[in-house]
Amino acid sequence: MRQTFDETTDPTFGPRHLPLIRAAMAAQGLDGFLVPHEDEHQNEYLPAANDRLAWATGFTGSAGAAVILKERAAVFVDGRYTLQVRDQVDATSFEIRDLVEGGVPAYLETAAARGQAIGYDPRLHSPDALDRLKAAAARAGAELRPVTPNPVDQAWGAARPPQPIAPVVPHPLQYAGEDSATKRARVGATLSGGADAAVLTAPASIAWLFNIRGGDVIRSPLPLAQAILNRDGSARLFLDPQKVTADLPAWLGNGVRLETPEDLPQALAELRGQRVVVDPAQSSAWYFEALAGAGAEIVRGEDPCALPRAAKNPVEVQGARDAHARDGAALARFLHWLATDAQATPPDEVEVVSKLEAFREATGALKDLSFDTIAGAGSNGAIVHYRPTSRLNRRAEAGSLLLVDSGAQYLDGTTDVTRTVAIGQPSAEMRQRFTLVLKGNLALARVRFPAGTTGSALDALARVALWAHGLDYDHGTGHGVGSYLGVHEGPQRISKAPNSVALRPGMIVSNEPGYYKEGAYGIRIENLQVVTEAADIPGGERPMLGFETLTLAPIDRALIDADLLTAEERAQLDAYHAQVLAVIGPQLEPAVRAWLAEACAPV
Repeated sequence: MRQTFDETTDPTFGPRHLPLIRAAMAAQGLDGFLVPHEDEHQNEYLPAANDRLAWATGFTGSAGAAVILKERAAVFVDGRYTLQVRDQVDATSFEIRDLVEGGVPAYLETAAARGQAIGYDPRLHSPDALDRLKAAAARAGAELRPVTPNPVDQAWGAARPPQPIAPVVPHPLQYAGEDSATKRARVGATLSGGADAAVLTAPASIAWLFNIRGGDVIRSPLPLAQAILNRDGSARLFLDPQKVTADLPAWLGNGVRLETPEDLPQALAELRGQRVVVDPAQSSAWYFEALAGAGAEIVRGEDPCALPRAAKNPVEVQGARDAHARDGAALARFLHWLATDAQATPPDEVEVVSKLEAFREATGALKDLSFDTIAGAGSNGAIVHYRPTSRLNRRAEAGSLLLVDSGAQYLDGTTDVTRTVAIGQPSAEMRQRFTLVLKGNLALARVRFPAGTTGSALDALARVALWAHGLDYDHGTGHGVGSYLGVHEGPQRISKAPNSVALRPGMIVSNEPGYYKEGAYGIRIENLQVVTEAADIPGGERPMLGFETLTLAPIDRALIDADLLTAEERAQLDAYHAQVLAVIGPQLEPAVRAWLAEACAPV
């Protein structure tokens, strides 16, 4: 098994670790300390050695923060984790606050006292976020102070896991679709503000630019590294020598100078007098301070690899299709098992995760999961980012729903799919809510839109049917997905939150509306879809973009109230199921193929 069911934290972490952190704070003359979730690379998913927030608080979600003061402390999470945080964090040690509404700045304004010194690690905070935090502390009369070493690291001590040193390997051109030298020349020529160089710190950008993959970040083939890209396409790559495989130097070629992380400060100092692009959303304040101290002229701009990486080339798009066709066969076998054997003897969540992983492993092409599978039976399905553990493991029951959100990493693509299935006979309410979610998914799949449209402009399409019944969900509708990279990738997204990045052909996004009834059940339907140039519309005056659905897996017809679907929606769903059957059916053994034909029959 790749996925385990052990819990790496528990609610005693706060009571046990807060005294150690406070002692380390006091030794540096600090009255408080900020603990973000992000690490030195602003990662969402972290190596164990960098998961400081989890060690300090017990909270293991992919977004959050904590503020630790002498006499009080608070942990901050967004709407996805309101249930999880109550289970993982000791509420007598930490106040539980909203990360989005007010968040850490609002807390500092009221909790910090005049004259207090509150420390932060400059390697962990983006400069934009730090500016907001400094302003909030100043309004309270407190001061934010950069500190080294990090008090959490000091308190963690010898128990802290070692930094990952997974080998870094070439990512073949048959999957990348463009060689690194061409990418570097193309990106270097477009550096913003006439810059001479760009500092790159995002692992996904480095993996994409140099056509390399690693394994330092859980469930993502990413190497932790830094790079400097020059305008002429030459580059310096800073990589732990223990990660360098025998064929890597030749793969990188003469245009890339391979160096160690210890060489990075001197390399930044050598940029004196040059115009250097640094992304304030991706690179920490430490880089800005180091470059400013060296006398470089800083150009605040987006990571120059972000958009080219997000807009997949034709080889990557075809790879995504191939990966989803392969993954779809594994999903069909899994859903057949759920619809047959698992109906007679409902499985528990651990069995569900294990069975699905085994079907994917049987493809012979699985490199890893793209994230730990979420299998939520009954009320656990209402916990948006729930992960089964031996302690929380729950058996599905007749008359309940099972939500399974999972994904896989293949050399040719990354998948992410959610299906909600009925165990036994669903209630009328379940069918109604499921169909409302389905209507939102269908609306976002069939939309046509002009160039320049952002995901924020499309988000409401997935919610309108729910809104009409006074319902909604507290997470974004869609995130970008990499090409054998991270399952969560920017800069595009589909969300209520404003986003200025227009959707472009080749971008892959998820389409995942949901509904969650706390204490009862959860519903989510998720497909990945790629932005394409839409066919000409008769009488139309402008070219349009649209989506091609990549995910190929049947949607549980037992949960569909066909009376709530329009004729257009029924035809759209039937066409999707016909495609699923045409692509996936030939890969299956007769019994599963027969079941799939029934599951994909017209509504």
